[in-house]
Amino acid sequence: MIIMALDHIRDFFHVDAARFAPDDPTQATVLLFFTRWITHFCAPVFVFLAGTSAYLAMRRKDPSTVSRFLLTRGLWLVVVEMTLVELGVFFNLSYTYVIWQVIWAIGWSMVALSMLRKLPWGVLLAISLATIAGHNTLDALQPDQFGSFAWLWQILHVGFSAIQLGTNHTAMVIYPLVPWVAVMSAGYCFGRVMEAPDRRRLLLLIGTALTVSFFVVRGLNGYGDPSPWASQSDPVTTLLSFLRVTKYPPSLDFLLMTLGPAILALAALDTLSVGVRNPLLVFGRVPLFYYITHWFTLHAVALLFAWSRYGRADFLFGLPPSVLPFSTGYPADYGYDMRTVYLVWMGVVATLYPLCLWFEGVKRRRPSVWLSYL
Repeated sequence: MIIMALDHIRDFFHVDAARFAPDDPTQATVLLFFTRWITHFCAPVFVFLAGTSAYLAMRRKDPSTVSRFLLTRGLWLVVVEMTLVELGVFFNLSYTYVIWQVIWAIGWSMVALSMLRKLPWGVLLAISLATIAGHNTLDALQPDQFGSFAWLWQILHVGFSAIQLGTNHTAMVIYPLVPWVAVMSAGYCFGRVMEAPDRRRLLLLIGTALTVSFFVVRGLNGYGDPSPWASQSDPVTTLLSFLRVTKYPPSLDFLLMTLGPAILALAALDTLSVGVRNPLLVFGRVPLFYYITHWFTLHAVALLFAWSRYGRADFLFGLPPSVLPFSTGYPADYGYDMRTVYLVWMGVVATLYPLCLWFEGVKRRRPSVWLSYL
């Protein structure tokens, strides 16, 4: 979650964010590349462990109660994406553009999981793994092949695509659902590992297997990602090309590259004990509050920077060109260097800590149904 904020701050602040992709090995510096690359781990881990949490909750509570919670919380997250997150990202609710991103995908994945969890564990695991491994075979299917249902295919499997919602409104599908639903259901199946007596050994085995599989599949440079890697002018740039995999939608290579090391990290952290006021624990206990608040905080900081530099900030009542290439009104010299990006990141995270600590205390002191949705 802390790393996630770095990526969004880079989008709003970095001088080159609108000029080229931050993971373009032919243009990005090594620092910029890995600033973007490390954040690739965020969404897969969020979605995967949300499924794991659902499984563990199912073991402690009545399954039908958990299913209802998944359904209602999933729908609530879709509403949050369209309201609070939309406002934090745009600082307006004109809905000229609607961004369907990670909270939207988590919400619909929870809705799907509320039904999929009724399948036998082995069947659900097989379907989840088959979808993760095989969904790239669908890459060649284009929305126009589905006629009047083109919009549905965009929602299901086409990343960074636009759907017209009327004359003046456009939805941008950032996180198509098919692979993300499979990641969450795979995480649900993974819950059995987390309650196993020898879970650390299993975590090491699974994490190692997935990580090695990434190097094998990516090294073969065939199936697994729509963008093959290529030898470059030097070894470092070649490595960057090798690591540049597709997130929208998440390719097999992308998910192997992120979930494998993430599971190894779980094994490494399994015996770690931290204090109740540790920022990692505090942020992790109020993830949705953190997510919503970080958008408002970083966007407000961007406004302050713009006012101090240009005497105006009207262009920031919308998405930056790095996210929406045809955003207008931005000064030609807009943006800041990487040092500023990292300083703003540290400042935003430091600001969020007392807010999240306060809200975590509220949730702990006042357990209620509605607070469980935040």
